[in-house]
Amino acid sequence: MSFLVNLIDGLITSYIWIIIIVSLFSILSPQTKNPILDFLNSIVNPPLKSIREKIPFVIANGVDFSPLVLIIGLQLIRALL
Repeated sequence: MSFLVNLIDGLITSYIWIIIIVSLFSILSPQTKNPILDFLNSIVNPPLKSIREKIPFVIANGVDFSPLVLIIGLQLIRALL
């Protein structure tokens, strides 16, 4: 059981770091074409799109807070483990 909890915790931590990396690259150089970054975007964008559709006020004054909402949700899941 402990192995499974540690595995899930590691996957959540990795996913949070992927969200942070994708968010930083979208801010710093939004026109960058990189196959690795495209792959990371394909992993991160579906949940972010879902959050943007379900919670429309997550974008305020042109600032997208959906990555923050997703990270907080993942942290809550991690706390329940």
